[in-house]
Amino acid sequence: MGLKVLVVGGGGREHALVWKIAASPLVDSVIVAPGNAGIREEAECVPVAAEDVAGQLALALARKVDLVVIGPEAPLVGGLSDQLRARGIAVFGPSQAAAALEGSKAFMKDLLARYRIPSAGHRTFTDPTEALAHLRVSPVPVVIKASGLAAGKGVIVATTRAEAEAGLGRIMVEREFGEAGAEVVIEDFLPGEEASLLALVDGERVLPLAGAQDHKAVGEGDRGPNTGGMGAYSPAPVLDAALTARAIDEILLPTVRAMAREGRPYRGVLYAGLMIHEGGIRVLEFNARFGDPETQPILMRMRSDLVPLLLATATGSLAGQVIDWDERVALCVVMSAGGYPGAYKKGDRIEGLEAVRGMAGVKVFHAGTEATEAGIVTAGGRVLGVTALADDVAAAQGLAYAAVDRIRWRGSYCRRDIGYRAVGREKR
Repeated sequence: MGLKVLVVGGGGREHALVWKIAASPLVDSVIVAPGNAGIREEAECVPVAAEDVAGQLALALARKVDLVVIGPEAPLVGGLSDQLRARGIAVFGPSQAAAALEGSKAFMKDLLARYRIPSAGHRTFTDPTEALAHLRVSPVPVVIKASGLAAGKGVIVATTRAEAEAGLGRIMVEREFGEAGAEVVIEDFLPGEEASLLALVDGERVLPLAGAQDHKAVGEGDRGPNTGGMGAYSPAPVLDAALTARAIDEILLPTVRAMAREGRPYRGVLYAGLMIHEGGIRVLEFNARFGDPETQPILMRMRSDLVPLLLATATGSLAGQVIDWDERVALCVVMSAGGYPGAYKKGDRIEGLEAVRGMAGVKVFHAGTEATEAGIVTAGGRVLGVTALADDVAAAQGLAYAAVDRIRWRGSYCRRDIGYRAVGREKR
């Protein structure tokens, strides 16, 4: 009998995880809660919300699953991992105490400062008046972050003092990001180029995944408000082997050791958002789960079976594990609903998915979709992650956009420059 795996979540990251897990010869069946229209084609979907900790626990127990893989951050911060482990179920995902690395930016920044792990200078505030007084004497650009969970959107990079004051008001007074904005972190602005380094962590050991570069801003040229991510590609040329080794030695391993010393041992995937500038590396953020959309191109390039890696992480036995990577480039373009990350419409019928299905080197990962009698319709801000694998960045970019151009719905939007930095490097 093969393994029965439960994947928690219903976005593009979860679709990529399900696609890779279901391909493992070790796996007999995959259950996903809640899933989406694309995931339904590859696994059984059960309508339990990802953040419903009690519901997810009941599902795992009722279905006698062997492994639970938690995709999004909310159930991690809500303590789902702890509940599962207490009942003897293997789980891929950090404990509630360890997930504070993402759940509280204030906790994360204080930990980095305590253990002298390189990051931007910062101050934390719960009083809007005190925060405003600090902003009025801070140099600009300045970065203002909602401390709690804000689905990747609670960060404002202000280039003028007026922008900074308005941004603080949006977070702390208007509560644009809900209770995540009850506490803010105000950081020094770090110049440079951003990259993502994800690693599997078993409480002690760190096994890096392939580097990636995300595109968080909604507009081309990285302009406009931050989103959950408008596209990504892997590998990221800025994060070469030497810089990756330094990031592990200077940032990831010290953080894992610090968490163990704090009584919060970390098991799961640790996502480091890094800023690289003039040979230096500093941490912008940590996430306690796979990135979205970085997971899509990373897993597109992973030749190894993912399931033994998930099990080794969950059981504290990563020693000796290695990962085989495809040397080609994978690039993911996120197609979103018009208006995202602001207000957007749901329920528009998606056309052209069948036209893309037969394209060699292309995989469409569903994020905000729903299956209805009328067909597959939009059901979120980020709708699809169109991912292509090719010999270089320019070829992967061209193939991804060729697929994007076959898919349409009313008001659909995507950036047309995903991978532009790497394409520029290739041309030079």
